[in-house]
Amino acid sequence: MSTINQREQAKLDVIGKALSRQITNGQASRMLGMSVRQIQRLKKDVREQGEKAVIHKLKGKTSNHHINQYIKKEVLMVVKEYYHDFKPGFATEKLTERHGARISDETMRLWMTEEGLWKPHKQKKITFRSWRPRKESFGELEQFDGSYHDWFEGRYQDGNGDPIETCLLAAIDDATGSITHALFTKNEGVAAVFQFWLSYIRRHGKPLAIYLDKFSTYKINHKTALDNKGLMTQFERATKDLGILLISAHSPQAKGRVERLFLTLQDRLVKELRLGYVNSPKEANLFLEKTFIPQFNQRFSVLPKRQGDLHHPCAEIDFKNVNRIFSIQSQRKVHNDFTIHFKNKWYQLSEIQPATIRPKETILIEEWLNDSIHFSFKGYYLNYLLLPERPRKAKKTPAILTTHKLNWKPPEDHPWRKSYKVIS
Repeated sequence: MSTINQREQAKLDVIGKALSRQITNGQASRMLGMSVRQIQRLKKDVREQGEKAVIHKLKGKTSNHHINQYIKKEVLMVVKEYYHDFKPGFATEKLTERHGARISDETMRLWMTEEGLWKPHKQKKITFRSWRPRKESFGELEQFDGSYHDWFEGRYQDGNGDPIETCLLAAIDDATGSITHALFTKNEGVAAVFQFWLSYIRRHGKPLAIYLDKFSTYKINHKTALDNKGLMTQFERATKDLGILLISAHSPQAKGRVERLFLTLQDRLVKELRLGYVNSPKEANLFLEKTFIPQFNQRFSVLPKRQGDLHHPCAEIDFKNVNRIFSIQSQRKVHNDFTIHFKNKWYQLSEIQPATIRPKETILIEEWLNDSIHFSFKGYYLNYLLLPERPRKAKKTPAILTTHKLNWKPPEDHPWRKSYKVIS
């Protein structure tokens, strides 16, 4: 027989008082939190069975929901082989998805804790922060950031066998919590970020606003920027051309949705890439688009407060100027011999140009995402040649470049060749 515990003893004492008529059934019901009818039944059982009546019938016996020890052993063998570093909830998902084993999250947590595969976390110290409600509609605000991490667990290597550092850029919609776009790149530089948002707007359109941190790619943080509001990064200039509002967060917690997303991805995505034998950024980007993001959004995204998509569709002029908008832009002066020096290379402007060019003119240089160089002046793209070396000083150079050659001669019937008489 099972030993009676303190709670059961207290119940037995109350029923004993009710049996001896020291208290009424109503008082006993209030003391034990039971109905009067339950008290009456319990009094009858105590008379017939004694203290056994207050002991649960399954005490000391195997639960009706007990899982066979053989099944537990088989499940733990699979977990140790494939999912030893997974969190219990994620391991449960994969067991159901890949092995057909239906185990509850809490049971898996208990088993993994017993086997030393999972260590319960202590509760974190809570710091008060005011909560910002989600935006109401999809496309109203995108939280964006980049994360450097060992995404491929050393499987992506260079020719010497050394792991190659990789950055994951990702945007999450504030209203729905869905991943709207993610891309593996070499870094979080301007070209990589431009490539990300170029593919984003082609797929979704232009969001109303982007919420990001003060990384140097996105914001000029030098103290001189406080006095000169006109200073902009390449990314700020591009988003201004597209009509997208940029919001800079003053702390990581301010854009907590995308920060928490990366914590999740550094756990789930890394393991999904391992299970899918994905070993390079090119394969990973395809895996993200076709498999991971749809499954992630189906599981974790929420319905927005208001239906509808607030992304602005790209206008025809946006697509026409997309290479210019998403280009790295610099300015250079035209030399007296109509050459331009840029990044240790010399470029010679051709004699015939779509616009009139004079020495000392300021030219806008656009570095497109396809690595091509374009010289722009007054809305026209100039013709040029790449020189093999620095040009020597010429004895005579043209004074101006225009739409035709400078040694142009008028035809015989041109008004300049006709004589004229003074009419008195």
